[in-house]
Amino acid sequence: MDITLLLNKKIKAFILENLGSDTSKLALKKNSFPAVNYTDIIHQIVSKKKAKDKLPTWFLTANIIYAEKISIEQTSSEIAAKYKASLVSGINLIDCTGGFGIDAYYFAKSFKNVIHCEINTNLSKIVQHNFKQLQIDTITCLAGDSSDIIKNINQQFDCIYIDPSRRSDAKGKVFLLADCLPNVVYLQEFYYEFTSKILIKTAPILDIQAGLIELKNVAEIHIVAVDNEVKEVLWLIQKDFFESPLIYAVNIEKEIPFCTKIELTKEYRATFSLPKKYLYEPNASLMKSGGFEAISELFEVNKLHQHSHLYTSDEIKDFQGRRFEIIQEIAFQKNELKNYIENQKMNVSTRNFPLKPEEIKKKYKIRDGGTLFAFFTTNLKNEKIVLLCTKI
Repeated sequence: MDITLLLNKKIKAFILENLGSDTSKLALKKNSFPAVNYTDIIHQIVSKKKAKDKLPTWFLTANIIYAEKISIEQTSSEIAAKYKASLVSGINLIDCTGGFGIDAYYFAKSFKNVIHCEINTNLSKIVQHNFKQLQIDTITCLAGDSSDIIKNINQQFDCIYIDPSRRSDAKGKVFLLADCLPNVVYLQEFYYEFTSKILIKTAPILDIQAGLIELKNVAEIHIVAVDNEVKEVLWLIQKDFFESPLIYAVNIEKEIPFCTKIELTKEYRATFSLPKKYLYEPNASLMKSGGFEAISELFEVNKLHQHSHLYTSDEIKDFQGRRFEIIQEIAFQKNELKNYIENQKMNVSTRNFPLKPEEIKKKYKIRDGGTLFAFFTTNLKNEKIVLLCTKI
């Protein structure tokens, strides 16, 4: 990919003119710019479209060049990167897995000097070019293996940041950090020679307990969801930390983070009851935390069942998740159910229930949508029930 050629005025105009075009059809047309690989031009259009919502700063900045498709898809969103950068600060940070540079850009707002390491030389050049367009001069881009770069620089950092990716030859269904590159499990002691603080980003697929077994000195775990979809899990590691870590279940809505703190080793006590006036469904980050007893105690709500992960109360509570008013409780019995749900329009969810939503919708000819929500679940008496609710 030739950066200079892609910055040609006519090519830039062509890219902007075709942001609303069907790129699959556009790709079949004749290339009007024979000096440039047409695939590269189409790629710029596709990536710029994706950047509009995920990377608005890049989208709105002139002369930005987009890297490989996978780099855009795997990169942090600006919203997530901004939250991440709020967790650490100091003089020097090194980003061992720089990628498209979104995280480094936001770390530069919390650190005086940031080093962006990227093993892909072409990607490193693109990112260096983009940082100039973004008018940021406190980030140094270095191409090569991050461990070699750290050895060669041989200085102390206030924080080392790593976003390991799973090796292509990794086998097995269980996601392990030891199967990723860089292998942070193996390299943790090496990193300690150059820092006392490490921040690791992992995919949501990594099990929290599995991560705690692999990593030492974990002080904080931040489960970061954006609009109720878990995007990443952040592991803040401190060299001399030997206590129990704190879990922060974070949901960012309209760029505002809402956070619930859970102490990992504290014995929270859940209370249980039959359905009351209100129903609560925890957000995705709380669900990922596994702190189901903590949710009951912290928000003063009752669990419906040990394994249902739905909560209830007589008085409306502030809650990190969706809140509903229960309109009707129905026993899961064919004849009784038919009168309420058959051929109706509603949103179907199941919690601790033998049937899947698709099976229920098909069986009772339910249409998706509307303002009514039906929760098929199990109560404290192990009875199968349906709760018809409206969202608050």
